[in-house]
Amino acid sequence: MPELPEVETVRRGLEPAMAGKILTKIDVRRKDLRVPFPAGLAKLLEGRTVLRLTRRAKYLLIHIGGKSEDILIVHLGMSGQMTVVRDIKNYKPKKHDHMILSMSNGAGVVFNDARRFGMVMLTTPLEMDSHAAFHQLGPEPLSNSFNGEILHERLRGKSTPIKLAILDQRVVAGIGNIYASEALYEASISPLRQAGSLSLQNCEDLAAAIKNVLTRAIAAGGSSLKDYRQADGELGYFQHSFIVYDREGEACPRCMAGGKNKAIIRKIVQSGRSTYDCPSCQK
Repeated sequence: MPELPEVETVRRGLEPAMAGKILTKIDVRRKDLRVPFPAGLAKLLEGRTVLRLTRRAKYLLIHIGGKSEDILIVHLGMSGQMTVVRDIKNYKPKKHDHMILSMSNGAGVVFNDARRFGMVMLTTPLEMDSHAAFHQLGPEPLSNSFNGEILHERLRGKSTPIKLAILDQRVVAGIGNIYASEALYEASISPLRQAGSLSLQNCEDLAAAIKNVLTRAIAAGGSSLKDYRQADGELGYFQHSFIVYDREGEACPRCMAGGKNKAIIRKIVQSGRSTYDCPSCQK
C-alpha cells in the first residue's frame, strides 16, 4: 500500500500538471471503488480551476476553486496509481482506469486501481476536519506539530508494542509498515517494546528518526515494491535504501560496524504485518 512518502511524491508530481489549470472533463468509468464515487462529480467540478494539491496522512487532496472551494480526496488503496498523460485527448483508457481528469492545457491525470481498494471522496475546507477520513487523525509527522514531547504524551499509558502504536493513525498520521520498521531501527528501539515504557529521550530519538526516514524516502521518490509508480510512471527508489525492511537473515550493518559480526536481522509478525529488526541493537 502506498504510504506517506509515496503519496507525497505523487502530489509533487501532479501539482505542476494540475495547479492553475481548469478541469475540462471528468470521466468516471465505474460506480465505485472501496466506496461509491461522489454523485454528480463531473457536473459539480467540470469548468472549475485546480487551486493547489496538498496531502493529509496518506490522502491526496485536490483543492478546486469557484464560488466556493471543494476538495477532491483520493486514497490510492493497495494498488492505485495517479499518472500524468501529456496528451489526454488521444489517450486510450486501460482496463483499470477508473477516473480520468482532463485539463485545460491538454494534459490529463489518470487514476488506475487494479485491486479497487482506493477511494475518491469529496469535502469542503469547513467540513474536512469532521470528515470520517480525517477527524481522528493524529499530527502530521513532518510538521512542526510533531516532536518527541508530543509523541511521548500520545504514548503515555499504552501497553501495545511501539511498532503497532506508531501505525495507529490516531497517534501519528501517515506512518506505514515499511517506514515504522526503518524508523525504529534508526532510533535503536525494539518494535516489541511496550509503547508506554518509552522515555522522553526515546521519543525524541524516534520522532527524529521518523522525520529523517520519511524525508529520505520522499527524496528517493518513495518505495516501489509492487504496484506503486510516481506521477510520471517511474518507479520509486527508496527500496534500495532499506536497512532492515525485507532484509531478513542479513547482517545488521550497525552491529557489524561495532564489531558484532553475528547480529542478524530477523522477521517477526505483529498483528498480521511483517516487522524487521535487529534484536541485538534494538532495545
